[in-house]
Amino acid sequence: MVSLETPVCDFGQPAIDFDIPGVDGKRWTLQDCRGSKGLLVMFICNHCPYVKAVMDRIVRDTRELKSLGVNSVAIMSNDPTEYAEDSFENMVQVAETFQFPFPYLYDETQAVARAYGAICTPDFFGFNADQQLQYRGRLDESRKQAAPTDVRRDLFEAMKQVAETGNGPEQQIPSMGCSIKWRE
Repeated sequence: MVSLETPVCDFGQPAIDFDIPGVDGKRWTLQDCRGSKGLLVMFICNHCPYVKAVMDRIVRDTRELKSLGVNSVAIMSNDPTEYAEDSFENMVQVAETFQFPFPYLYDETQAVARAYGAICTPDFFGFNADQQLQYRGRLDESRKQAAPTDVRRDLFEAMKQVAETGNGPEQQIPSMGCSIKWRE
C-alpha cells in the first residue's frame, strides 16, 4: 500500500463527463449527478483503510451537502483483480451497508480516474454550479484512523462555501490515501 497526497486544487478546471454503471443497475453521467449548487466527485474504494476510517463521515457530510444543493457521486476505479474487496459485488454490499445517499459507480476501464487525474482513495473534487473545480482537499484530519469527532470538517465547510458563493477556499489541505490500483 502506497500513501499519496493529492495535488493543489486547479481552480476553474471543468468537470469531465462520464457514463459508467452504478451499483443500482443504472448508468450515470455527470449531468445525472449534478446538484443545483455544485457536485462533489469522490474517488473511493472498499478496501482502503483511509476510506474505511471515514466512511460514516462521508455519508454524513454528503447527506448534509445535498440539503444545500450540492450532490455527490462516488467512483471506484481500482483494479479488483488486485484487491477482491473492491469487486462490483462488494461495492453493492458497501453501498447498502452504509446506505449511500449518492450513486456509487464502477470505473472499470479507469478512464474516468485518469481523466480527472485522481491519484488516491479518497480523492475529492468539489465543483460549483458551473462545474468548475473549487476544492481538492481532505475530508478532515483523519488518516488511517478517524480523527476525533470535534475536528474541523474541511470538505463540508469548503463545499458549503462553494454552495453559498460559487468559490472554494484558497487554502486547502491535500487529501491523503492509498494509491489507485492501476491496471497493468
